[in-house]
Amino acid sequence: MKSSIRAFIFSCCLAFVLVPFASQARGPYGSITVGNWKGGAYTDDKSGAFSNCAASAVYQSGIVFLVSVGQDFSWTLGFAHENWKLTPGEAFALALTFDGQQAIHVQGLPIGNNLVKVSMPANSTLIGQFRKAKMMTAFAQGQLFQFDLKQTAQLLPSLANCVAVVKKNGLANAGEFAVALTKPAAAAADQSSKPAKTFTQSGTGFAISAGGHVVTNAHVVHGCVGDIQGNLGGEAPLKLRLVSSDRTNDLALLQAPSPFKEIATIRDKPVHSGDSVVAIGYPFHGMLTSDFTVTTGIVSSLSGILNDTRYLQISAAVQPGNSGGPLLDTDGQIIGMVAAKLDALKIARATGEIPENINFAIKTGMLRDFLDNSAVTYQTAAETKGELKTSDIAKNARGFTLLISCTAEEKTASAKKGEE
Repeated sequence: MKSSIRAFIFSCCLAFVLVPFASQARGPYGSITVGNWKGGAYTDDKSGAFSNCAASAVYQSGIVFLVSVGQDFSWTLGFAHENWKLTPGEAFALALTFDGQQAIHVQGLPIGNNLVKVSMPANSTLIGQFRKAKMMTAFAQGQLFQFDLKQTAQLLPSLANCVAVVKKNGLANAGEFAVALTKPAAAAADQSSKPAKTFTQSGTGFAISAGGHVVTNAHVVHGCVGDIQGNLGGEAPLKLRLVSSDRTNDLALLQAPSPFKEIATIRDKPVHSGDSVVAIGYPFHGMLTSDFTVTTGIVSSLSGILNDTRYLQISAAVQPGNSGGPLLDTDGQIIGMVAAKLDALKIARATGEIPENINFAIKTGMLRDFLDNSAVTYQTAAETKGELKTSDIAKNARGFTLLISCTAEEKTASAKKGEE
């Protein structure tokens, strides 16, 4: 009970310290009530002039989230936790992720010992993603915080309405500033008859650094609207945050809240056509076995479709769900990341022949460039330990290979067309 009272008082005080260029504030005048969000209009206590409209919400993690709109319509986010011990004026690093997309790294400004504010320029990527997102995660001080943003579709226009009304009519006429969401009748009817459908999207990834980093394909986590989870065989699911993503080269970097006991080793010597390979992953998870599968083959070519030198062509069988999984040599070292299989139906329609055993993996050169650009330290090995049995390779890989999954929304035909 005491902690909930402290959290309530804590959240009520946040709007005061976020007032631009003012050390004190008075309010709220009027009210903004949108779900768990509470707030209103505030003034600069020194001048008595209207300064901003703000609202805050307390989450189960203990963090308080605040959104403020200044009298000049400037936007600011606030994050606070009563257990934080911050130094005012020192940069505070945050990684914000919206709907599982690429993380946006920002520098917050501590105000007091517990509160950080993040300014959002009107035309920035940050405010654009914040306005349309349904979920947000914030990684700060080694902790991952999650925020449901479904109510912000009503909150943000309510805050803007608060500023507009107060500037026009003054604080004396302040009332309830929350605005109701309005939708065209046809759109509302269509939405009620066709609610958004969700499905579980899954693939494979592998632990690559002592800092808890995991790599996978970008398409494995693209479109996620809920938590991204990583399941290491026999252990509890982990919540992963998206650190960075390269959709051009189909690579994504995730991070777990704590280090892994085992990490993969990248081979530091050339790969040759004809080399034996082992592909490990979670194809058709939920339909086939819940454990990972192991397939073997060879390096068929040192380039992909149309001589794309970013890829290896391999004969090891892979299926949907293998994406992002490790491709290993006979020493159990990483020589690639499984990425795709040739579309047999398209080739058959074009040539009249059904292709067999034509699959592709991203080369370690691309992977290492991606990790270097992300400042991730990884492990390499140039010396061979001697050829291992496939069963031993699979046993060793169990310690660093993860099932990656998330909840994603099915795209409408028009949305899919827009992405093509």
